[in-house]
Amino acid sequence: MRNAWLLARMWLCVLLLFALIYGVLSLIAVLTGAGTPIVFAVLAAVVVAAQFFIGPKIVEATMHIRYVSESEYPELHQIVSDLAMRAGIPKPKVGISEIPVPNAFAFGTSKRNARVCVTRKLLQMLDRDELEGVLAHEISHIKHRDVAVITALSVIPMICYFIYISFFWSGIFGGGGERRENGAFAFAIAAIAFIAYFISNLILLYASRIREFYADAGSAEITRKPQALASALYKIIYGNATARAEQFKKELGSMRAFFAADPMSARRDLSDLRQADFDRNGRIDAYELQEFAARAKLSFSERLLEIFSTHPHPVNRLKRLAEYI
Repeated sequence: MRNAWLLARMWLCVLLLFALIYGVLSLIAVLTGAGTPIVFAVLAAVVVAAQFFIGPKIVEATMHIRYVSESEYPELHQIVSDLAMRAGIPKPKVGISEIPVPNAFAFGTSKRNARVCVTRKLLQMLDRDELEGVLAHEISHIKHRDVAVITALSVIPMICYFIYISFFWSGIFGGGGERRENGAFAFAIAAIAFIAYFISNLILLYASRIREFYADAGSAEITRKPQALASALYKIIYGNATARAEQFKKELGSMRAFFAADPMSARRDLSDLRQADFDRNGRIDAYELQEFAARAKLSFSERLLEIFSTHPHPVNRLKRLAEYI
């Protein structure tokens, strides 16, 4: 039932985004008396398609990934194989990322060519149950085709942005007289497209947060140990908050949606999650997770910041995970 509600909200995001772009393109077509907006749709689709197929190579280069064999990392391969079998998907390729922060991520264009990667620092920080929880989260992303879904939805803000930029520059070079009126008209369309771009980005971010909740739920169902994922998230956030790699984390800003936890907000998130570690032993057990979920609340400012985030606030993630105990 809980997952059905998450799925329903995801489909609502899809409907809202496509309704928004349909409305914007129809309005522009009516106002201009031409079908030119379709050009922007085609251009955006081509760009996203190129990103979709070239993206894995970009991720591999940016994340400094090296794919590893079973002889090198037998336990890691065994966990991935077991989780993939339980999830009912082909075993993904396994890689180690050499970025200097603890995290994990999955990517690829389909279930058959999916890749799951963990950083070396993550392997050093987590115990087996916690590692299983994180890898099950990434396996769930693959099972739900999250990369394909989010990539497809990202076309819509891109279309709005292309329209905004095109008509904005048309307005600037509109000239005088009748051309000045045309310039004002172009500025009006640019303003509509920019508003649509802003709204569609918010919907896309909301969709991304839903996918994280959905992957957390998948991890809890596959492993039957939601407290292990909660504890892993706590350690990941701690590791990201204390890592001496500030410049490197900034460079990874564009990749933040791939990670199990957002490295950019780690310092802010850590102060909240420390409250779940009652005995201060650096991990979260089932009792601590349930007690924390019952007590924890987000401030208004934290709820507001979450609207502009690719990931749900960790407090909300732990509260949801506690429901699976």
